[in-house]
Amino acid sequence: MTIMKKIIPISLLLLCMGCQQPRVADEATVTSGDQWAKVDEILAAIQVPVFPEKIYNITDYGATADGNADCLPAIKAAIKECHEAGGGKVVVPPGEYIVNGPIHLKSNINLHISEGATVKFSTNSDHYLPVVFTRWEGVECYNYSPLIYAFEQENIAITGTGTLDGQADNENWWNWVTNKDYGWQEGMPSQSDDHSRPKLFDWNTRKVPVEERLLGKGSYLRPNFIQPYRCKNILIDGVTIRNSPMWVIHPVLSENITIQNVSVISHGPNSDGCDPESCKNVLIKNCYFDTGDDCIALKSGRNQDGWRVNKPIENVVIQDCQMKDGHGGVVIGSEVSGGAKNIFAENCIMDSPHLERALRVKTNKVRGGVIENLFFRNIKVGEVKEAVLRINMRYPIYSDTNQTFIPVVENIFVENVTSLKSKYGILIEGYDKEHPVNNIQLKDCSFEGVDKGNSIKNGANISFKNYYLNGKLVESSEN
Repeated sequence: MTIMKKIIPISLLLLCMGCQQPRVADEATVTSGDQWAKVDEILAAIQVPVFPEKIYNITDYGATADGNADCLPAIKAAIKECHEAGGGKVVVPPGEYIVNGPIHLKSNINLHISEGATVKFSTNSDHYLPVVFTRWEGVECYNYSPLIYAFEQENIAITGTGTLDGQADNENWWNWVTNKDYGWQEGMPSQSDDHSRPKLFDWNTRKVPVEERLLGKGSYLRPNFIQPYRCKNILIDGVTIRNSPMWVIHPVLSENITIQNVSVISHGPNSDGCDPESCKNVLIKNCYFDTGDDCIALKSGRNQDGWRVNKPIENVVIQDCQMKDGHGGVVIGSEVSGGAKNIFAENCIMDSPHLERALRVKTNKVRGGVIENLFFRNIKVGEVKEAVLRINMRYPIYSDTNQTFIPVVENIFVENVTSLKSKYGILIEGYDKEHPVNNIQLKDCSFEGVDKGNSIKNGANISFKNYYLNGKLVESSEN
């Protein structure tokens, strides 16, 4: 078997966004054949947290499963006692429980949602105050608490086969977006008002100190559902998560993460299923995503904050997942200024007329950062609306239009990916001829039912081996 190799010249100049000065790329060799061995190294480094066998049942602390009474005080009391005793399992038994505010996890806590249990979160935004330190679309700030939140904790878990329901819909949370499809009407406030989303991004551009970026009430920036921030040893296993205000599972600056056997069903605006951001050593396995935005989106901060914090998303393994509706199946970007590397996805199924792309990279001229070493194999795509492989270096900017830090996108390997219906097979748009998408290799792929073929603009070193489009062998090409 011939292994294709690509050597990056020592003279290639890239932008180091942390210092905003030119740097010279290290001389390196990237091969398609030997990189999958790294998966075993990543998985060996990820250890599932283990907890003491002590049980803390929330009904012993006053919780009642009547679907009416506020059970948050009982959950807080159980978590506090469990944490102070050295850890264990805080159990939510079968029944329906209302919580009027966020659950904050502590070290050595396994929050166990039993089969037949449903935890319903309040949709009153005031219940998610006071503000906490968080990231909102890649920018650090103080905003509403995520529905389940942990800050600088170790050994935390959410397990069980019960349901977590954010209860978001067009009557709350979602109608903060200026889109009538989600219930917004003329005269209603929204996250697009001058005092919220644009202000946050302007603070980021001007490098306003994070402690001065105070949002919350009146900002209309929706919280995420689950956010472990600066945590280690995280397990999310078995639960069903529904109707999030915004991004659903969002670990930030965390390490050693296992997300498995989870179902995410949320069709609201920006309802990304799983968005690890600036994390290291992540496993996402045997999960189901039916979302209103990207199913899995890997991120590392927006613009100035991404460069300042300077932590890539790296060493991510995605296995045996199913993607239904969404903007993309496995996505890198667009808030990826800290970089992305060593991303592996295999043995996934993606299929829906409402799934827009299967494999997607999105970034633009103000993001900066290096996206490299992405590996995809053994993926079955039924139908997607746009493209099987979509790489876009001209993704909409929305803010910071006066600055230019063109990112690098290179070393993407796609093997044994099949598709039955799409508009494009490959849709690639590099920034320009001086900043192309570089070193893309397709091997043993077959895309059928493709309406418009391939579209490649500003791509370099694009090679095909046994790549069939509508039954015809396609030769390697560059544009």
